Amino acid sequence: MTIRIGIMGYGNLGRGVEYAVSQAPDMELSAVFTRRDPKSIKLCSTQAPVLSADTLLGWKDHIDVMILCGGSATDLPEMTPKAARLFHVVDSFDTHARIPEHFHNVNVAATESRHTALISAGWDPGMFSMNRLLADAILPDGASYTFWGKGVSQGHSDAIRRIPGVVDARQYTVPVEENVNRVRNKECPTLTTREKHTRECFVVAEEGADLDAIRQAIVTMPNYFDEYDTTVHFVSLEELRKNHSELPHGGSVLRSGITGWNKEHRHSIEYRLELDSNPEFTGSVLTCCARAVYHMAQRGDFGCKTIFDVPPIDFSPLSRDEMISKML
Repeated sequence: MTIRIGIMGYGNLGRGVEYAVSQAPDMELSAVFTRRDPKSIKLCSTQAPVLSADTLLGWKDHIDVMILCGGSATDLPEMTPKAARLFHVVDSFDTHARIPEHFHNVNVAATESRHTALISAGWDPGMFSMNRLLADAILPDGASYTFWGKGVSQGHSDAIRRIPGVVDARQYTVPVEENVNRVRNKECPTLTTREKHTRECFVVAEEGADLDAIRQAIVTMPNYFDEYDTTVHFVSLEELRKNHSELPHGGSVLRSGITGWNKEHRHSIEYRLELDSNPEFTGSVLTCCARAVYHMAQRGDFGCKTIFDVPPIDFSPLSRDEMISKML
């Protein structure tokens, strides 16, 4: 059995998915779809066709799972419900405050069309979400904390690039180390959003653009920057390419908790990622989630899903016996 994968969108994340599919023993890349001129795109690892997004309908019966590689700010809220009417799909929608709304919209589309759609399936939301859930269940008397970075946020960088007058941008999420260390020391501090992270932006503006207006649009952007101390640096395109071309990221999920009849023992759980390439790692997560979507769809488990709904056995290409003997 080979799972036929489609990729919608071929930017940094789409390329990351392509690499991951090439390493999956049970998958093949069937086609890549783009809103750009297909002739302008050259794939790295396969001879799969690159096609216009307008041709999606014609591939309805030739792709098992479509992996959607658009941005969360404006692409995925429209793209995922539409695609879920044609395919089983996976996306990495990461605007945390809008996940319930996105889930509802995708669930309507997927349920009516009898498809399986897994949303918000990156590393956060996604892998970090699973670890928050598990740690909370193990240590109910405690507090959970998520710290991101230091690293480049693709979603936040994309949101900046959509501001009028912006040519390109990189946004770094930076944890407040003092408070990270307090949690690692098994404290349970009450921390505001602003006390956990700062945000640093490097922006290339169009010649003659209103820099004050761009800065104000960034620092007041709801769900992205308005709750953080945000620094905006305007740089040349040459400087951005020289000093900010890589896309590292990472972070930690921590939980401090207490056990014992007299609450005498303190514990700390930490799950940590250090990523050389955010899009390649995210593409790898989406690809293993596409495998899970395929298996769930084969069982007739339709509708919108999150990472919480996936049996862990569905993520792996290994058989149950192999998992038990190698990993349990």
